[in-house]
Amino acid sequence: MEFLTQELLAAMGVAAAAGLMRGFAGVGSGMLMAPFFAILFGPIQTVAIIVLMEAVVTAQLLPGVRREIDWNVIAPMGIAAAVFMPAGSWLLVSLEPDLIARMIALVVVVFSIVLMIGWRHAGGKNVWVSAGVGAVSGVLMASTSLGNPPVMVYLLSGRDGAATNRANFTGYFAVTLAALIAMMALAGLIDRGALVTAAVLLPVFMTGAFVGSRLFRRSSETLYRRVALGLLLCVGLYGLLR
Repeated sequence: MEFLTQELLAAMGVAAAAGLMRGFAGVGSGMLMAPFFAILFGPIQTVAIIVLMEAVVTAQLLPGVRREIDWNVIAPMGIAAAVFMPAGSWLLVSLEPDLIARMIALVVVVFSIVLMIGWRHAGGKNVWVSAGVGAVSGVLMASTSLGNPPVMVYLLSGRDGAATNRANFTGYFAVTLAALIAMMALAGLIDRGALVTAAVLLPVFMTGAFVGSRLFRRSSETLYRRVALGLLLCVGLYGLLR
């Protein structure tokens, strides 16, 4: 990979914005990066690059939120996601790259609209509902790197505050990213190119996450939701209509 190619410079700009999003909202960075990275690097490398960077930033953010994580909800979601990830990996290597890229964008648009119209999950967060959400998330995470849309709908549609949701997102990704990286490594889906690209983009991504986490402390509940959902919808539309 030639250093500082036009594609890599564009990816650095996207990674900076995604890191800001990750630090601020605790979620959404993969949804921001995936439509662009799928075009720049292809779907398989996109998943590998994103999960590697997300894992490092999750480790960076986890100590500050670990006491607020509701493990009664997050544990069954994470376990179910790990169990269903192989199905997502099969889709990743079986479908056409452009189809996967557009599927990514469609997933982002649909779930962003669902949340923006104010839909709320009426039922409680019992173990079976949590596991079902995790199963869908696991398939999406392994096939598109976008395991967060169903989790966002499930958690943000409840009555928990921004701090609790942000902590739960971080805890969920700590579990699922570890499982996904192990599975992809064993399947040979993380190659040298993905490792190098992730290493180059990581400092920019981590810097954005650091700034975003500081901005979160000064934000309101309303601003939190507007920023997260508005940005995701714009990114999804770009990937779908390009």
